Amino acid sequence: MLAVASVLLLSACGSPATHNSADVAFAQGMVPHHEQALEMSELVASRTENPRVIDLASRISSSQKPEIDRMNGWLKDWNAPVQASSHSSHGHSPDHGMVELGNLADLSDTEFDRQWLSLMILHHRGAVEMARKHLSAGTDPAARTLAQDVVAHQEKEISEMESLLPQG
Repeated sequence: MLAVASVLLLSACGSPATHNSADVAFAQGMVPHHEQALEMSELVASRTENPRVIDLASRISSSQKPEIDRMNGWLKDWNAPVQASSHSSHGHSPDHGMVELGNLADLSDTEFDRQWLSLMILHHRGAVEMARKHLSAGTDPAARTLAQDVVAHQEKEISEMESLLPQG
């Protein structure tokens, strides 16, 4: 019995990892990126009365919170550090596709909508770029599936945001 357990333990230790450094980098970069989207979305309800923008922000938060938890779980499973958010509250990190929030919190109504939608479009484009980069190098099946979902879902949201963007 002990011999069987030893063989099973050794064979499990020798099995190849399903993730690589691109998977780790994707999760480490996307977590703070999603956190900034949540931060931006939290501003919406107190800055606009536009129900379509409020609904969009709510959907963004609802979809990205569980993704953050999932990616943090992967990083823990992979014994990789969960990198602290480098953007604090208003920073800019081109490596993570982050956007400069500037005076967003000081705006309201149509001006807020225009600025928030413009920034979130840029932010989503950064996420799509990160996800595509990951798809070219990542090996973990779950991380690749999430990257595919990010591309599909956020490209759809970009189109929606472009249609909501106030003109003028």
